[in-house]
Amino acid sequence: MIKRKQIAFIAAMALTLTGILASCTNSPKKEGDKETSNVTDKETLVEEEVIPVMDTAMYTQKMLALANGDSTGRWPVKNQPFPLAGAILPNKRVVAYYGNLYSKRMGILGELSPAAMLARLDQEVKNWELADSTTEVQPALHYIAVVAQGAAGKDGKYRSRMPDKQIDSVMAISRMRKNMIVFLDIQVALSDIRDEVPRLEKYLIMPNVHLGIDPEFSMKNGRKPGSTIGTFDAADINYCSDYLAKLVQKHHLTPKIFVIHRFTQKMVTNSKGIKLHPEVQLVINMDGWGAPELKKGTYRYFINREPVQFTGFKLFYGNDLKNGPKRLMTPADLLKLTPKPSYIQYQ
Repeated sequence: MIKRKQIAFIAAMALTLTGILASCTNSPKKEGDKETSNVTDKETLVEEEVIPVMDTAMYTQKMLALANGDSTGRWPVKNQPFPLAGAILPNKRVVAYYGNLYSKRMGILGELSPAAMLARLDQEVKNWELADSTTEVQPALHYIAVVAQGAAGKDGKYRSRMPDKQIDSVMAISRMRKNMIVFLDIQVALSDIRDEVPRLEKYLIMPNVHLGIDPEFSMKNGRKPGSTIGTFDAADINYCSDYLAKLVQKHHLTPKIFVIHRFTQKMVTNSKGIKLHPEVQLVINMDGWGAPELKKGTYRYFINREPVQFTGFKLFYGNDLKNGPKRLMTPADLLKLTPKPSYIQYQ
């Protein structure tokens, strides 16, 4: 993989070589010489080797805007790599509907018919467009492709892998809207993330498919999922990022978004050891439910104070209304957060 400094060097060398070749082809022709083009095959080859990257000045400006006046020095994250060209963040804000087609209780994706669900998502997209006209909205479906469950199953892993036909159904629903993206989410339970991610590779190599993992149901203590809150370490997260980065390189894809859910300290351990890649955009998503002040506190303590790269925020149509003022937070509310979330998930 050619690095950013190498890209600049190659581009400069390509321009220099172009000038040299042009001067050679413009030399005085002798009688009988045939007319030749000023562009040589070698010059074209050099230009094709230059790998495009995102406009770094624009990227920096948008990341500063997301920091939303942060005075702690945490945001934007320092020394992060610039992404490859075609990266969704921070040019767009992802607004996703979450769930599973087998269940009406796991989220809005599955609770409603595809047509009704997409119509409601369309309205949320409009709400975000009105709240922040500076950032384009990217609609998405966030599908739980590996589901933690109460039964051990034949292999004792307490998780159920969704059949391809179900994932294909989600892909078909996503095609009902132009340029919609899809996240495949993994709840490993007593399995291991290294066993689950590769099984989804046939989908992850698709340009519009991205990844999510849920530490809440990663039961490293061997207990039944749901009995306690699980955890992922930086090593688990780095495995996923490395895997995605290699897929992007091998298949010449635009960067993948990688979402990690979090609402407690121990759900993500050794966060300072999380590695960043130009091929992957990493989002730590505030996944807790409750009244607005409780959710903002969770975001402040577990998302803001342990910066990784981008942030997300989850809204629950049901659980967020159980206590307190019984009011769902609005786009205007979330845009006041520091930093502003780049990924919004509705369940």
